[in-house]
Amino acid sequence: MGETTVKIPEGTKASPTPPSGATADESGPVSGSGRQRRIRSPRRPRIWFEILLIAVSYWIYSLVRNAVPEQKAEALRNADWIWHAERSMGLGFEEAVNHAVNSVTWLVVAMNYYYATLHFIVTIAVLVWLYRRHPGRYAASRLILFATTAVALAGYYLYPLAPPRLMNGQNFIDTVRIHETWGSMASGNFKAVSNQYAAMPSMHIGWSLWCGLTILALAKAPWAKILGMLYPVLTLVVIVATANHFWLDAVGGMICLAFGFTVSYVWYRALPHQLPRWVEDDRPRRRWLRGPGTPGEPVAPRPRRLPLGHAVRSTSPTRTAPPGTSSPPTPTAPSPRSSPSPRTSRPGRAAPTGQVPPPGRAAPSSQTAP
Repeated sequence: MGETTVKIPEGTKASPTPPSGATADESGPVSGSGRQRRIRSPRRPRIWFEILLIAVSYWIYSLVRNAVPEQKAEALRNADWIWHAERSMGLGFEEAVNHAVNSVTWLVVAMNYYYATLHFIVTIAVLVWLYRRHPGRYAASRLILFATTAVALAGYYLYPLAPPRLMNGQNFIDTVRIHETWGSMASGNFKAVSNQYAAMPSMHIGWSLWCGLTILALAKAPWAKILGMLYPVLTLVVIVATANHFWLDAVGGMICLAFGFTVSYVWYRALPHQLPRWVEDDRPRRRWLRGPGTPGEPVAPRPRRLPLGHAVRSTSPTRTAPPGTSSPPTPTAPSPRSSPSPRTSRPGRAAPTGQVPPPGRAAPSSQTAP
């Protein structure tokens, strides 16, 4: 009693009323776990946001890296310790490689430019490729790169390290200064604007290995996978041959990259290649604020075509006549089976029951001749 029931005529669509506590893009209240799951789900990246984010992040990275105090004395002591540790293990090969490559002018100059340019070009190219071809995996891969770079900044502050070319009492050759090329931000004309004692960890290895693993996991062409894995190997040769890093600096870059992969896995609960390649647009869908037929609304399925001869059922609502009155008979749609199309019977065969034989032919008698 007291309740009013509103019946909606068939064929019309009622606009749902948002329940209490609902948001504009959901039909029900969003719990804390649901909101957290939505934040952690892959989204389609926005080009303007990504360009701004990368530009600001690299500016902050350069600012923090160069703002680390150049603790020259401690950096040189750490370099002497690492060089002694490598030689005690029988792996102090940096000086030999440095002198061998320096004897080939065209090779060492090419390595100087490799060190200066590909570090940025290849990394940006892989980010663009992910944005265009793997948007569902872009955010997770970008988080790996950012987390790797962030922990590297802590390493620059906590463990200042001089590169081999700046060590005292050693025979390492500064290939950029000798051949007058601009292959290093910490040598030549750029040394006044860059911290020269931030060699541990090596982000040349961290970023190049990130590029190589990303290409290896997501590229389809075998040649692309091979180039992806050769890139960090060549980068390791370059940083050692130009005397910009020890090979232990490369190990530090790998550890930072492992940290980046861990952060991304904890956040997205999957590695980038395990996430879907394509994702839907994550812009909010205001369902009850848009009329029927608006893009994004669910479309009603088309009525299924019934096969020939299938009985048609009436879907109109049954009306109840008031007491004491006779209700008019409900018209029934004729069944297709009630009027089958005439078939031409073959000679010598009886026509089906209820079917008129063709003109000029008599219907065969069902009686047996004596």
